Amino acid sequence: MIYDIIIVGGGHAGCEAALISARKKKKTLLVTSNIKNIADMPCNPSLGGPAKGIVIREIDALGGEMGKNADKSMLQIKMLNTKKGPAVQALRAQIDKIEYAKNMINTLKKEKNLQIEEGMVEDLIIHNEKVEGIILSNGKTIKSKIVILTTGTYLKSQILIGDNRIDSGPHNEKPVLYLSDNLKKRGFEVKRLKTGTPPRIKKESIDFSKMFIQEGDKKYYSYSFDNKYYYCIDNQQSCYLTYTNKITHDIIKDNLSKSSMYGGHVEGVGPRYCPSIEDKVVRFEERERHQLFLEPESLHYDDFYLQGLSTSMPHNIQEKLVKSVSGLENAQITKYAYAIEYDAFDSLQLQRTLESKLIKNLYLAGQINGTSGYEEAACQGLIAGINAVLNLENKEPLILNRNQAYIGVLIDDLVTKGIIDPYRLLTSRAEYRLLLRNDNADLRLMEIGFNLGLVPKIKYDHMKNREKQIKELEVYLKEKRLNPTKKVNNFLQNLNSALLKDSIALYELLKRPEITIKVIEIIEPINFSDNIKEQVEINIKYEGYITKALKEADKLNNLERTLIPESIDYNKINNLASEARQKLSLVKPTSIGQALRISGVNPADISILMVYIKKIKHE
Repeated sequence: MIYDIIIVGGGHAGCEAALISARKKKKTLLVTSNIKNIADMPCNPSLGGPAKGIVIREIDALGGEMGKNADKSMLQIKMLNTKKGPAVQALRAQIDKIEYAKNMINTLKKEKNLQIEEGMVEDLIIHNEKVEGIILSNGKTIKSKIVILTTGTYLKSQILIGDNRIDSGPHNEKPVLYLSDNLKKRGFEVKRLKTGTPPRIKKESIDFSKMFIQEGDKKYYSYSFDNKYYYCIDNQQSCYLTYTNKITHDIIKDNLSKSSMYGGHVEGVGPRYCPSIEDKVVRFEERERHQLFLEPESLHYDDFYLQGLSTSMPHNIQEKLVKSVSGLENAQITKYAYAIEYDAFDSLQLQRTLESKLIKNLYLAGQINGTSGYEEAACQGLIAGINAVLNLENKEPLILNRNQAYIGVLIDDLVTKGIIDPYRLLTSRAEYRLLLRNDNADLRLMEIGFNLGLVPKIKYDHMKNREKQIKELEVYLKEKRLNPTKKVNNFLQNLNSALLKDSIALYELLKRPEITIKVIEIIEPINFSDNIKEQVEINIKYEGYITKALKEADKLNNLERTLIPESIDYNKINNLASEARQKLSLVKPTSIGQALRISGVNPADISILMVYIKKIKHE
């Protein structure tokens, strides 16, 4: 039997890719080393946060599964940055690790076009620089038209604790020992990366009375635009905040040489935005304390995740560190912290579709591309799956631009700029973040998901109705005027708002910083849902900024539409800077817009390149 698509790895990227393939009626095989670890959350028990939460909404708008599954497995949810502008607001939820994996496995098993098989992939079947299947460790070969690699942190992975180095993946699983070496022989550039995880603490050994309680919001939220709520708003699980102290820091300083990192045992590059506690104490020596969060992992067991205390210290030092923290004096560690090193591939060797530039019909998604985080992995799996299907159907690929989605920002960063350390998506990476908001992911992307056949019509129709109501409310606010009556001006005076001399449209009144749509409703009832009113208020208050961002994005899109011929030889272009020639030859950008974002390529190089492209087009 020849499969249409084989997915290697059952993590968050693999699940999304497999579901997309199966739902598009392709014969799909998901190969994973341990079926029990499908959709595993080996590190933190949460999904979302700045930028990441918006990615989950984007995945859902495109027809992916992470948002639905998160909603079904939720322990607590809150909207972050509510005191800041809408561009940086995002959902973050505590997730039941057991329920999340169980729900995802059940979802996978319901797909009739999907088969799941346990096995360890050692090599690929490749002929004429085109992938044709996989080779398992037992010698079995399985043929397919397309292969998607989503191996996570399992490639030649090693657990590091103190000066101990153990060949192991997360949860003491077997690492994938030969695949990265075999691909390296075929020209793939391999990077050695590192990440880590903190200790888990037994609930009954924690003194929560010495900590600050962190509760969920008293408002229902969902990641999925299905808008189904599986949790009780008054029965959310609490998290708790505590801090390190001078004793904690002194223990670290006195034992630095015993840490894997500072003892010289680490080869891989660690995540810049999620450093170990040793690294934080050394790098920020002036700080007297660092935040630590106690987060529940599941209702099925009593472990709490000690967010902020990632370390590779020996077990006996970890015991001292944990017990030095207020509220953890009698803590029982149920699982010790560790660092993990693994192989990843240079993302500059990928096309924007996530297909390899070296091997045709081979796609890579997730941490194998140098990213960190469940959300970053899932969205890559989704895009790789979609583009693999479109490839088989001889259709144009899906390329999301930087002004369309955070997913577009992430993939463009990977294939254009590359990575040095594990990549984490941040709002600051998106130059059009005011356009890429939590509240409008469906308006931005669901049309695409529907046209791909991945979003059901009832969900799409709900989005179109929401879009219609937004326009209707905006028209109402433009047409409805407020007259300068004594009652109205007294009301405005109490709000320290300028008094009216002439009538004013509610639309214009809402632009005033001190006037909200709730304030307007005291004067004039507005018969629309809170969801619609919130959306319209954002559109009106940030209208000038949004218009400016759209104009800038349109300029970018013009550059994206200026394509660079695949056959171009940068060595034949006179006057290009040597660094630009080298970087352009390496990245092989598909458009002038992408070329402009390559580090080391300056505007003068772009001008020269554009003149050259015009010249060869007229020859």
